[in-house]
Amino acid sequence: MSSNSFAMSELSMVPSNLATDWIAAWNSHDLDQVLAFYTDDFEMSSPHIVNIMGEPSGTLHGKPAIRAYWQKAMGLFPGLHFTLETVYTGANSVVICYTNQAGRRCGEILFFNDEGRCFRSAGNYA
Repeated sequence: MSSNSFAMSELSMVPSNLATDWIAAWNSHDLDQVLAFYTDDFEMSSPHIVNIMGEPSGTLHGKPAIRAYWQKAMGLFPGLHFTLETVYTGANSVVICYTNQAGRRCGEILFFNDEGRCFRSAGNYA
């Protein structure tokens, strides 16, 4: 991430920069770089959590649990690569639309706190 922190006022002006940095972090396969976007206690929801982690709710809480999920997912998909398609800006949120390495269209909703860190995210897939 360019500055490791975005205030929401900055974010609303440059959502494409945030999305580009987020995609680059994922494509680097560096979980520390990816996790820098998030609060320590953030919540992540995804249907993949059910399959990969066996969590029936599809939701995990906190960096340690989510790191374990993402680490396992990266091991299952070593060619993981995202291509940015578009970005939508909301009130204290963004939706990053991208295509993954399998050509599947995806949308990640990120909700931000006053410090510009993501405290909740949800993965959505076509």
